Amino acid sequence: MEYRDYYKVLGVERSVTADALKTAYRRLARKYHPDVSKESNAEARFKEVQEAYEVLKDPEKRAAYDQLGANWKSGEQFRPPPDWGAGYEFSGGPPPGARRGRTSRAQGAGNSGGAQFSQEQFSDFFSSLFGGGSPFAEAGAEEDGGRAARDHHARVDIQLEEAFHGTTRTLELRRPSLGADGRVELTNHTVRVTIPAGVTEGQLIRLAGQGAAAGGGGPAGDLYLEAHILPDPRYALDGRDVTLTLPLAPWEAALGASVTVPTLGGSVSMQIPAGSQTGQKLRLRGRGLPGNPPGDEYVQLKIVLPPASSAEAKAVYEEMRAKLAFNPRADLGV
Repeated sequence: MEYRDYYKVLGVERSVTADALKTAYRRLARKYHPDVSKESNAEARFKEVQEAYEVLKDPEKRAAYDQLGANWKSGEQFRPPPDWGAGYEFSGGPPPGARRGRTSRAQGAGNSGGAQFSQEQFSDFFSSLFGGGSPFAEAGAEEDGGRAARDHHARVDIQLEEAFHGTTRTLELRRPSLGADGRVELTNHTVRVTIPAGVTEGQLIRLAGQGAAAGGGGPAGDLYLEAHILPDPRYALDGRDVTLTLPLAPWEAALGASVTVPTLGGSVSMQIPAGSQTGQKLRLRGRGLPGNPPGDEYVQLKIVLPPASSAEAKAVYEEMRAKLAFNPRADLGV
């Protein structure tokens, strides 16, 4: 997808205040409104203007968008960084698409009238950053004038080993807000969280009373941390199950062998059946992430040939070619 420079769309500097931003938006919205504009591309431009304002008018979205940096140019190929949204705390409940049913409790724009576009009609770029499953949720109704407590949410990245064993983290979160001068400010917020063993991708961890404070001395809202398990160099994760690729020597696969296999809980001995083939999967029950029931570990076999890098090794291969009547392409009729 292509990067979109929302500041350029609205014709403003990155340091623009909220009031100046609103003025620029209203001017362009009037210019390109499809009901009155004579421009041939009015509807497309109007949608671009609305999308840009949707992000930049919101202190939280704007702060996270600014995190991408100012070096991107409009039209450049773009993919959100893998740590997108990490370290930011936002208002609203659990983010769109979050697994609300799997929650653990931890310790410790102005209306321009006429044509309007929903967020679902915005660009792929917008959806990749702020669409369903992103770290953003709607901030909720404001009819109470800010007196009621509001839940907040943030993201926590953990290693697969930490998801298996559980861990305790101290997180430095940044909470965006508008300052007195109308510019976005970030305030640091420190929380300590116990992540339970067996936490899964997207699981929500609730920190009671760690959200926004209520006016008038009422109880604060909650903070929801959405767990993201980082890619692991050895294991592929699918729910609670993990898959490991296990290299085998040709004689281990052909004759069968007892081999040592790593698991998240420590190494175990596993019997390889005689005649095993590359791609074959064996299962170690209960060796995935803890749970009720626990996940399994799938061991995918991969036969690795020793290199013919010495005279002795070449002689062995020559002997195999001479003595074994083996044609791996027989099933192809050749």
